[in-house]
Amino acid sequence: MDKETDQLIEEFVAVGGDFQDWRPGWNIRPTDPVATIIETDKDGEVVRRLEPAQWALTPGWSKTLKTKVPMFNARSEGITEKASFKNAIRSKRAIIPASGYYEWQTDSVTKKKTPFYIRPADGSTMALAGIYSWWKDHSLADDDPHQWTLTTTILTSDAVQTLADIHDRNPVPLPRDWWDDWLNPAIEADQSFVDAAVAAALPVADALDFVRIVAVTDDEPTEV
Repeated sequence: MDKETDQLIEEFVAVGGDFQDWRPGWNIRPTDPVATIIETDKDGEVVRRLEPAQWALTPGWSKTLKTKVPMFNARSEGITEKASFKNAIRSKRAIIPASGYYEWQTDSVTKKKTPFYIRPADGSTMALAGIYSWWKDHSLADDDPHQWTLTTTILTSDAVQTLADIHDRNPVPLPRDWWDDWLNPAIEADQSFVDAAVAAALPVADALDFVRIVAVTDDEPTEV
């Protein structure tokens, strides 16, 4: 994600969050902080917020923030039955804005991996479907500002035909007319709701452009 915070706030119509520890970057890795859009109920009013979140969901019941297997992706199929995700998918859904994402294509014979950058052809911002969870550090005092950590994960689905040769899965890029319902905590999601969101995202994913990355110079990727 290379847009500044103010641009994202305007684009997604959200209030600001605490972004002192987050900066836009072209190569965000799992467990790094990512810009995340969520909606929460504040004094009876639903507020859309732009917050930094750890890119790897930690369920509230976990004893540690760092889990044995980082959960930075969540398969959309059967997500409402999965212990780590079923509580969050009901009403704690998020959007992770992104200019694009990287995927590695593995040669079936040589096993060589080639990176590709996948993005909207028109340069717009993708709204990747996600879920979030707040993790509480019980070792800290209740008034400690670091007691709560926002964590998130990105939903994936079977890859669309145009991307299947690169990888068998792709994120779920929500169309604009799905943003409000996806974020709305008053809508309790079941599997049919998730499946409908994935189906609505298929044309968006199918229209994505991709380029092969051949080198990295001055911390920036070089495209073919």
